[in-house]
Amino acid sequence: MQTKIIDFSTYSSLKIGAPIEVNLIQTPQDSKLALSQHMQVIGKANNLLVSPKATNLALLDKTFSYITDCGEYIEIGGAYPSGRIFSYFKSHNLGGLEFLQALPGSLGGLVKMNAGMKQYEIKSILHSINVNGEWHDVSTFPMNYRDSGITGIILAARFYKKIGFDTALHTQCNALRKHHPKEPSCGSCFKNPKGDYAGRLLESAELKGYRINDIAFSEQHANFLVNKGKASFEDAISLIELAKKRVFEQSGIQLECEVQILH
Repeated sequence: MQTKIIDFSTYSSLKIGAPIEVNLIQTPQDSKLALSQHMQVIGKANNLLVSPKATNLALLDKTFSYITDCGEYIEIGGAYPSGRIFSYFKSHNLGGLEFLQALPGSLGGLVKMNAGMKQYEIKSILHSINVNGEWHDVSTFPMNYRDSGITGIILAARFYKKIGFDTALHTQCNALRKHHPKEPSCGSCFKNPKGDYAGRLLESAELKGYRINDIAFSEQHANFLVNKGKASFEDAISLIELAKKRVFEQSGIQLECEVQILH
């Protein structure tokens, strides 16, 4: 398998990390090898916190960056970026993924976490998923809140064609994005617990705007982990653990990370 060096201090959306050798997945066979060796796929690293000591990482090569009209459905490669997916759906008057303009990432990562915004999720028009070279109907997987339940490597996915781009929904999603912080961020740090919001719990625990050196919870949105300058992996972990501890002590709720931590 070919490799390349990726500097996560510039590549990841949180701008934390170091130059690390990453394996390139160029074929379905590569994906099976990566899975057998327990490699962690990094995608666009938009919801990742990567240790400078992380090893055994993998990335889908450009072979998997494509979008194709297959008649009854649209097939999209796992490495295809969310912004281009959004643009394709909008220009072809297709609905169901209007929220994607507000969500950075690539198709594989978005499907893996069943990405969404508010009540809208990627699973709503998902037809089937190519995992390690084999196609599976979406009903094969749990597709829960921010967790698809897929353990293999997502090479591609097919989506139903839902005619009619929803401009009002797009406007609504864009309005929500205006409240997102401008600093480097991994997006939501914690999943919303059932019946509550992680941001509210963090704010109640007086963690909105709280920082350890250059890592902080945003002053705009308490659940957004942001880099104020040259934040370190260790400080980010310390802040996450502090938040879990404080929220649990105050509310009895155990927060679960939405950001993926690669050690």
